[in-house]
Amino acid sequence: MTDATSRDGSRSGSTAQPVGGAKGPDELRRQIEETRGQLGDTVEELAGKADVKGRAKARAADLKDKAGAMGIQLRSSAAHAGHTVQDRAGRAGHTAHDKAGRAKEATERHAPPGRARGAVRAGLGHPRVVLVAGAAAGVAVAASLVRRRQHGHC
Repeated sequence: MTDATSRDGSRSGSTAQPVGGAKGPDELRRQIEETRGQLGDTVEELAGKADVKGRAKARAADLKDKAGAMGIQLRSSAAHAGHTVQDRAGRAGHTAHDKAGRAKEATERHAPPGRARGAVRAGLGHPRVVLVAGAAAGVAVAASLVRRRQHGHC
């Protein structure tokens, strides 16, 4: 290869110094490849930022996943609360039944005064009603506890 001399007297060709401080053709090639890689990464970042529709879809997918997970968690909490309510209602029913039995015994020994006499007789005559009322009270208590927990009061 021949060296060419420009009008200002500088030489070009194989004896010219490479630009950017490269010490040889291999170093210059490496710098070029590195710069291309950096430029490609920058272009990808800019393209990603410009893709508003794609970013919105990704965000929507993330929110959908979070909502699904939250739904599973809420179903689990509701199932747990339901079991707790059933347990408490069962215990309340047994307690009401036991109290009704004791009240019946007390009624047989001593008649309760005034209005209480009628309530005790009604309860003894309809033990299912007493059981349902106890269960309803248990459900109300459990529902209020679940609500308080969800609102961060406990």
